[in-house]
Amino acid sequence: MMYKPGEHIFIIFGGSGDLTRRKLIPALQELSRQNLLPDKFAVLGVGRTRYTDATYREMMAGNLQDKKELIPSLHYLSMDPEKREDYSRLAERLSEIIREQQMDPGYIFYLATPPALYNSIPVFLADAGLTSQEDGSWRRIVLEKPFGTDYLSARDLNRILLGCLEEEQIYRIDHYLGKETVQNVLVTRFSNGIFEPLWNRNYVHHVQVTSSESIGVGKRGGYYDQSGALRDMLQNHLLQIVGLIAMEPPTVISPDAIRNEILKVLQSLRPVTGEDIRTQVIRGQYLTSHVGKETLKGYREEEGVQKESRTETFVAMKLYIDNWRWGGVPFYIRTGKRLPTRVTEVVVHFKPSPHTLFCKWDQGVDNGNQLVIRIQPDEGILLHFGVKVQGAGFKVQDVNMDFHYRDLIDSYLPEAYQRLLLDCMQGDSTLYTRGDAVEAAWRFVDPILEAWEGDPSIPLYGYPCGTWGPEVADQMIEGEVFTWRYPCRNTAEDGIYCKL
Repeated sequence: MMYKPGEHIFIIFGGSGDLTRRKLIPALQELSRQNLLPDKFAVLGVGRTRYTDATYREMMAGNLQDKKELIPSLHYLSMDPEKREDYSRLAERLSEIIREQQMDPGYIFYLATPPALYNSIPVFLADAGLTSQEDGSWRRIVLEKPFGTDYLSARDLNRILLGCLEEEQIYRIDHYLGKETVQNVLVTRFSNGIFEPLWNRNYVHHVQVTSSESIGVGKRGGYYDQSGALRDMLQNHLLQIVGLIAMEPPTVISPDAIRNEILKVLQSLRPVTGEDIRTQVIRGQYLTSHVGKETLKGYREEEGVQKESRTETFVAMKLYIDNWRWGGVPFYIRTGKRLPTRVTEVVVHFKPSPHTLFCKWDQGVDNGNQLVIRIQPDEGILLHFGVKVQGAGFKVQDVNMDFHYRDLIDSYLPEAYQRLLLDCMQGDSTLYTRGDAVEAAWRFVDPILEAWEGDPSIPLYGYPCGTWGPEVADQMIEGEVFTWRYPCRNTAEDGIYCKL
């Protein structure tokens, strides 16, 4: 719900960093422009770089179109977040802002920092008394992914956080869940009687989740080489989307009710172990290729990447959810870099009719109806079904019935960070990941990572830039008439473009 939150101070660790400049400050400015920030509000950037309030505002102003909306609310404190003794200075600076603006504020601490600081900043904040809610005010902390690098590190991080904060104070942000179409999954399923009765093993043949990027790792090669596609994308973003697609109806629309159902899905994932890892999980790495008139570097030629790196830039997986609703239905997930286009979508493939009465006009085979939920770009929903071709006979042609958010002229489509920051300000954690769900996702992924690291005979397939990954991934889909949905077209006139 879009309403003004209570007065508070938004403290950003990493206040001069790239995430703050590109995402956080612009999102706060847009909330201000829509009159969705409280009347008494301040931003305090925290970092090692030396700025005054004036020079910090000047630096941030270069990233904003309207300098009047947010700039006067910006403040800065130069301190070392790894030094416990510096947090008394942070407490003093916050007290100054409170006195100047005559506020009775809550605090949001946003950790736009390297994950290595997640183990120390919350502890130091608690030691300085900055996370205590005993006086009736609220204190919240926001963490960016990754939440650990495996199950043990995620569990240890949760123990540290819960040692100095309550779970209700911790907001683990996943910007994918802030996208309007992801949230619309719940509405599509649970407010429409035509979908929910079909949303189960009796009518669904399989489900696909695709998240592709056309770019490479760029300047993030050093980080990415320690992460890979499985850790960077599948373990968090895509498994959370699977949770929303597969969850049971919550008893009420509340943060805990919805997140309880997502957790049940993650706990029901059938473990992928042993020889199944070779057939159910395909990993790939992009190679030097010519795309059009451009030569694109292979992953191992990227800056910061080891020359013999076996880090995957593509992963496709077949998984099963062992519960009553989804027993036996395969879910196919794929993600990768240097694929033909940037797109994220969910495709629900319904089972074909049990007896084929009509032939397709192109002599194709009936592979059932599809419901496509496009998350980005061109957000919307598409239903793929058959109609009669005009003329004599009963030949069938596939057509689309679609809805695009862009067609809602009077509707504003907020960016993910705008929605998620406003939710945090309002105390709504529905779209934030809970600690037990993080651990459940890592528990599922860990055996795959361990197998890759311990068994060099498991293949790492190369694939040319601009393709949809290793060809062997196309063989994963069960059934002769089924394949991955390829959501973009390539024309000589327009180049590659993505169409719902």
